[in-house]
Amino acid sequence: MRIGLIGLGRIGAFHARTLAGLDTVDTLVVTDARPDVTDAVAAQVGARTAGSPEELLASGVDGVVIAAATPAHPELLLAAVEAGLPVFCEKPLAGRIDDAVALAAKLAGCDERVQIGYPRRFDAGYAAARAAVAGGELGRVHTVRATTLDPAPPPAEYLRVSGGIFRDCSVHDFDAIRWVTGREVVEVYAVGDTHGDPVFAEIGDVSTAQAILTLDDGSHAVVSNSRHNPRGYDVRLELHGDADSVAVGLDAGLPLRSVEPGVTFPGGTPHAFFMDRLAPAFRAELTAFTELVAGTTPSPCTVADAMAAGWIAEAATASLQSRRPVRLEEVVR
Repeated sequence: MRIGLIGLGRIGAFHARTLAGLDTVDTLVVTDARPDVTDAVAAQVGARTAGSPEELLASGVDGVVIAAATPAHPELLLAAVEAGLPVFCEKPLAGRIDDAVALAAKLAGCDERVQIGYPRRFDAGYAAARAAVAGGELGRVHTVRATTLDPAPPPAEYLRVSGGIFRDCSVHDFDAIRWVTGREVVEVYAVGDTHGDPVFAEIGDVSTAQAILTLDDGSHAVVSNSRHNPRGYDVRLELHGDADSVAVGLDAGLPLRSVEPGVTFPGGTPHAFFMDRLAPAFRAELTAFTELVAGTTPSPCTVADAMAAGWIAEAATASLQSRRPVRLEEVVR
């Protein structure tokens, strides 16, 4: 098949390499706002180039991957859907929740071939945890612990437009909790601090955050996030039930040092960033998109899924600002 890729920044260039390595992708067509970047990435992966998104959409591609900057997502997503093309779009749907709501309304009824990028759904550990929950192996799950710790903060210019730690980082944990447990979040209580770069305080963001989520069956999830974890990139999930407990992310690359006498685990090189920790998941995610393009599978992460995770992020942000628990019904509209 012939796949188009719009946006060739850090994640876009990574997707270009992944797509070029898929057996089902015969031709890759790429474009970026910077022609020099387009040419460089195309040369690296053996792709064809397009001078603009419009030219790419008209080039006969079978599906489109959108990895452009967040502000461009709504326009590009709508253009691809209106062109009758299956589309994969990196999260979030839009930079502002009001824009995401408007976009979701415009896509209503024609979004069955839209996939939103949440790669943990394609990680083998997360998938195994979901199967364990669905299969009843854990009994009633009463406690969930989700962790995402970045090695270092993104650049200040990115932080200023990221929407804050809950919308940019924690949202991956929020989506994973919904997906793995099959439960909905009904209330959020969030706290955080501004340790490190003064930019966090300047923009009303935090560098370390904790959120307690109450799920619709009365169970709870604790989400921990930080922009400062110099030991490495730490992504984990624990689920504790009245019959068993399981954990995701306890591999040799876990960036954690045990101080128990005689314990040598983990003994591997710590994960440095999301691109090495989740590389197989990204490949599986884009493979799933090619199956969506081929019409052999429904969207594995829908617009509705993206909106649900986004609303949890909105509730967490509101909770942090108001210093009180926030019900989802207070923010969802």
